[in-house]
Amino acid sequence: MTTTHPVKRPKSWHQRAGKPVRIWLALLIVAGLTHPFLPESRWLLVHLFTLGAVTNSIVVWSQTLAERFLGYHLPESARGPQLVKIYLLNAGIVVTVAGVLTGWFPATLVGAVLVGAMLAWHAISLLLLIRQAQRVRALDGEEPALHAQSVWFLVASSALLPVGAGFGAALAYGQTDSTQAGFLLAHQAMNLLGFLGLAAAGVLTVMYPNLIGMDATGARRRPVALVVLLAGIAVLLVGALTAHPLVAAAGCALYLAGWVVVAGPLLRGAVSHPPTGFAAASITAAMLWLLGSLLSLTIVLATGPMTPDRATLMTVPFLAGFAAQLLFGVMSHLLPTLMGGGPAVVGAGVDKMNRWWVWRLVVVNVGLLLFLLPLASWMRVGVSAIVMLAFVLFLPIMVTSAKASMAGRRAVMSGKAPAEYTPAPQHRGLQATAALACLALVAAVTSGIGGAGLGSADVSAGVTPTGNTTEVQVQMVGMRFVPDRISVPAGDRLVLTVTNSDDQVHDLVLSSGHDSGRIGSGQTATVEVGVVGTDIDGWCSIVGHRQQGMVLTITADGASGGGAGVHDHGSGGAPAVDLAIAPGDDFVARDPVLAPAPGGTTHRYTFEVTEVPGDYAVGAPQTMWTYNGRPMGPTLRGRLGDVFEITLVNNGAMGHSIDFHAGTVGPDEPMRTIEPGEQLVYRFRAEHTGIWLYHCATAPMAVHIAAGMFGAVVIDPPSLAPVDAEYLVVQSDVYLGDGEVDADKVTAATPDLVVFNGFADQYVHRPLHAKVGDRIRIWVLDAGPAENISFHVVGSQFDTVYKEGAYLLRPGDPDRGGAQVLDLAVAQGGFVEMEFLEPGTYTFLNHRMFDAERGAKGKIVVE
Repeated sequence: MTTTHPVKRPKSWHQRAGKPVRIWLALLIVAGLTHPFLPESRWLLVHLFTLGAVTNSIVVWSQTLAERFLGYHLPESARGPQLVKIYLLNAGIVVTVAGVLTGWFPATLVGAVLVGAMLAWHAISLLLLIRQAQRVRALDGEEPALHAQSVWFLVASSALLPVGAGFGAALAYGQTDSTQAGFLLAHQAMNLLGFLGLAAAGVLTVMYPNLIGMDATGARRRPVALVVLLAGIAVLLVGALTAHPLVAAAGCALYLAGWVVVAGPLLRGAVSHPPTGFAAASITAAMLWLLGSLLSLTIVLATGPMTPDRATLMTVPFLAGFAAQLLFGVMSHLLPTLMGGGPAVVGAGVDKMNRWWVWRLVVVNVGLLLFLLPLASWMRVGVSAIVMLAFVLFLPIMVTSAKASMAGRRAVMSGKAPAEYTPAPQHRGLQATAALACLALVAAVTSGIGGAGLGSADVSAGVTPTGNTTEVQVQMVGMRFVPDRISVPAGDRLVLTVTNSDDQVHDLVLSSGHDSGRIGSGQTATVEVGVVGTDIDGWCSIVGHRQQGMVLTITADGASGGGAGVHDHGSGGAPAVDLAIAPGDDFVARDPVLAPAPGGTTHRYTFEVTEVPGDYAVGAPQTMWTYNGRPMGPTLRGRLGDVFEITLVNNGAMGHSIDFHAGTVGPDEPMRTIEPGEQLVYRFRAEHTGIWLYHCATAPMAVHIAAGMFGAVVIDPPSLAPVDAEYLVVQSDVYLGDGEVDADKVTAATPDLVVFNGFADQYVHRPLHAKVGDRIRIWVLDAGPAENISFHVVGSQFDTVYKEGAYLLRPGDPDRGGAQVLDLAVAQGGFVEMEFLEPGTYTFLNHRMFDAERGAKGKIVVE
């Protein structure tokens, strides 16, 4: 008896070449879920999508579509070099990503060169394909293919990416502040507008009419559109590199005009032939986002200076609104189509691709619109999560579509497939309900912005209503309410229109319980107080703002009872702290070991501002304001001349900023306060050595520092000698309140605790370790905001003292001088070195003993 086994068909070129796209999308999802723990997380997320998924998609699909447009298909025997190109392209992407994450520029450069070389190869291969197709069709006596002109868009697209890769490598190497914005804009112009935009323009003129069932249109306009698009990119590039924003704006406007030539007929066709599936609808939304983003970028460039933040202001709309929706829309059409098998099989795959398409489309586009609004941080996080979910759903839907297509192909081979395609029911009612539910959720979220608080008290105090309404305009300016005293005839209904004319977020809270909600810069909220019959206190509830004088008084004129109104007298207090109580066995002290400076000359970091619960000591829980989730932000280290680029992302509930003492920069832009949901890039070059403080510079600055927003930057002196171990000790003051920092104590400079590296006495319970004869270097920084430090190690002496950029004492002194303390004022820093001659337990502390007794001490166990 002979057993037959089904022959496994070898994978096609499309399946093998398209696999990297799926891998990069999967890595993007993993990175999105774990981004708080990843280095360079923002850069990584952007480039996993653009450099990984988008680049691979364009290379694969442009080859496939170019052959279709030209009516000339390469034989399978010619696919080998193309696969080699794909593999080398992805090797270059991996090397580039590794180089950026490790800060090793040579790897970044090699990766960028390899990526650029593969795209140049791809452009040349498309040119050769055009030539081969023209020769074959001429020999056969055929006219040029109808859509042959669209292939020139693909050639131009591939030719521009190597240039964009060069700008990317230059950014990784490091640019001065004056050139960084231009290089960022040029990088974006080459890669997003050039590589992606030109490929999209060439493909959509052919694909989109077929998708929505309209006649092919715009064929005669293709050469004109390509010339206008390329001219716009060229002018934009000149404006970016010469730092002329008006020239860059003109280039962007010209590029927009080119896209109007391309998209105008397509969008007009969409009006008469509305999209009925995910692919067409997603592509339509992508074109609208592109046009809107280009118009916005043109206005931004034309109305202000060219800064890194302004140059990349439209990155999210470009990537999520245009690129992601275009990619998923095109893949939703091409994947079932290229699987083949006849109309019934292709239709089955398309049906799967259309699952919940209305819901996905509404969530993505309404969510992105909401994300661009000045929402509170928790709202932004929620909206981002919902949008991400809608995007992520594409992967399982794509898998089910592929399975349906494969099952259909098998049915065709066995003769069991239906001859005709019967569309699956779309369940429009269910999808419309889902869309309305999404919009209702959006309305519920946004309705909380600027509304009155819940639980408001009746402030009429029994007064007879007059029937009149008093309306008062209140401005928030410079940590003040203007006016800060309001008189209301008793019995009048009071309506406050509050406008934030300051540069950071504020609110207005009344002692009656009425609340404006958080108000962003330039925004307005209305507070309906109701009938007023008694005096009312008001203030800004953001920590420290009230202590800075941001208070308001409402007086009810003519009220009886001597003005006994609704007042807030404060409540609660600091938790009691017993430093004799040891933390539990699961307590993990902050690692005091100072890691060596990383390789490379450019160091990129993302600092995410959050307001999170934590502990400064056992029994001292507080809400901390943090860079990357803990009091005392990440420690940065480098060498003289290194460039540091920090992307500050404000995911808190109020305005925050950052000020690096290690840099010499104009403070207006990089140190400005950004509101929740905003971000900025702070770039500086290490011009001098030493240990430097960084901190939040938003008023009240002392409160922000006391709440945990500080950290250290170490720039190694060239003469720094090797030692057996290096440690970092940063002292800060803690002002305990009822759940959050007590701004009154900060103002009075009366801290409850003085701590090293964010937790009282943590190194008493988790000591440092050394051996007899070891040379130890301890870097010390005083973050304040109030207490000075006199750093001392009990039982040891310092033979090296370095303070504020200079050595005060070094080994080899003929007088054998030594030092007992390193004294530092707030924001000063330095280091000491010592050798332990005998075993024992040595205590290091602030020799201002009352500070040591408030938590500023630790131990070194010498064996």
